[in-house]
Amino acid sequence: MSQSLTILGLESSCDDTAAAVVCQTGTDPAQIRSSIVYGQADLHSQYGGVVPELAARAHAEKLDHCVRQALQEAGASLADLDAIAVTAGPGLIGGVLSGVMCAKGLSAATGLPLLGINHLAGHALTPRLTDNIGYPYLMLLVSGGHCQYLIARGSDDFVRLGGTIDDAPGEAFDKTARLLGLPQPGGPSVEAEARNGDPDRHRFPRPLLDRADCNLSFSGLKTALLRERDRIVAEKGGLTRQDRADLCAGFQQAVTDVLAAKTRRALGLYLQDNPARPTIAVAGGVAANATIRTALQSVCATAGVDFIAPPLALCTDNAAMIAYAGIERFRSGARDGLDLAARPRWPLDRVSPSLLGSGRKGAKA
Repeated sequence: MSQSLTILGLESSCDDTAAAVVCQTGTDPAQIRSSIVYGQADLHSQYGGVVPELAARAHAEKLDHCVRQALQEAGASLADLDAIAVTAGPGLIGGVLSGVMCAKGLSAATGLPLLGINHLAGHALTPRLTDNIGYPYLMLLVSGGHCQYLIARGSDDFVRLGGTIDDAPGEAFDKTARLLGLPQPGGPSVEAEARNGDPDRHRFPRPLLDRADCNLSFSGLKTALLRERDRIVAEKGGLTRQDRADLCAGFQQAVTDVLAAKTRRALGLYLQDNPARPTIAVAGGVAANATIRTALQSVCATAGVDFIAPPLALCTDNAAMIAYAGIERFRSGARDGLDLAARPRWPLDRVSPSLLGSGRKGAKA
């Protein structure tokens, strides 16, 4: 008889406090019984970005309410759970600690097994939660803090083909919004402005397209936008609404072109060894951008490759992906003790050299 598992997931690695209950029987598709997310956009809006200390305090205040609401919506109690899964990194350490301490308390009080989950693995496994796809598959993880091409071979087996060597796309979107006086989070704001803009008015650079690898760079693109903004301000004395829209459209198109080109290269490398499993999945907050999604769909259609993108609510940070990653870890026999540590850095591919360098706390993601 197939084992049925019900797991509570907790997520607090950045500025979203989340809890979810996910269940799965055997290899049947997983079921999201509840998914609660408390955002912090209003809390951080006046600062132009996420303030780690404020985020950590907000997580500590909201986690209990989040858990209670997730259980209530799922029609479950703690006694109905098989384990508790929590994001243990990477992320803002104060927020990660808030989630880990909450999960430890629940585990200690109930005796339920504790599972520490890599936040990036949560995103990378989301296509298995939503579409029940098999291994292996090519994964583009593109978010506020990360951008990587990964071959997912198992729940704890990822091979990185390439990634950003500086800013992540989501970070570049946020900084672009800040430079243009748009509200945070920057991704939706820039996308909304770009709808009314001319993407061809400003020809921004497409970094690293002259290289045959799968690495990306977005810091130079951000600098180019800053210079173009300053040029317009010097000429006109300020920016019109159309100027902002055109700058956003040009920036968004440059990011889209880079991701499309590098995805073609990553697909070529992936298909050399996996011709029988022509599937690419995309996840992370930037995957919610409609222009980027459409471009990636076009790349896959041309290559005859299946394209999988989760629903928008599961692209951004959520706890359902953490609960599902917990199901996979639980089935593999993994367990963590109450000494589970919160980790600000935690690469998915622990073999390949770090793209962003290492510090005293280890390799970055």
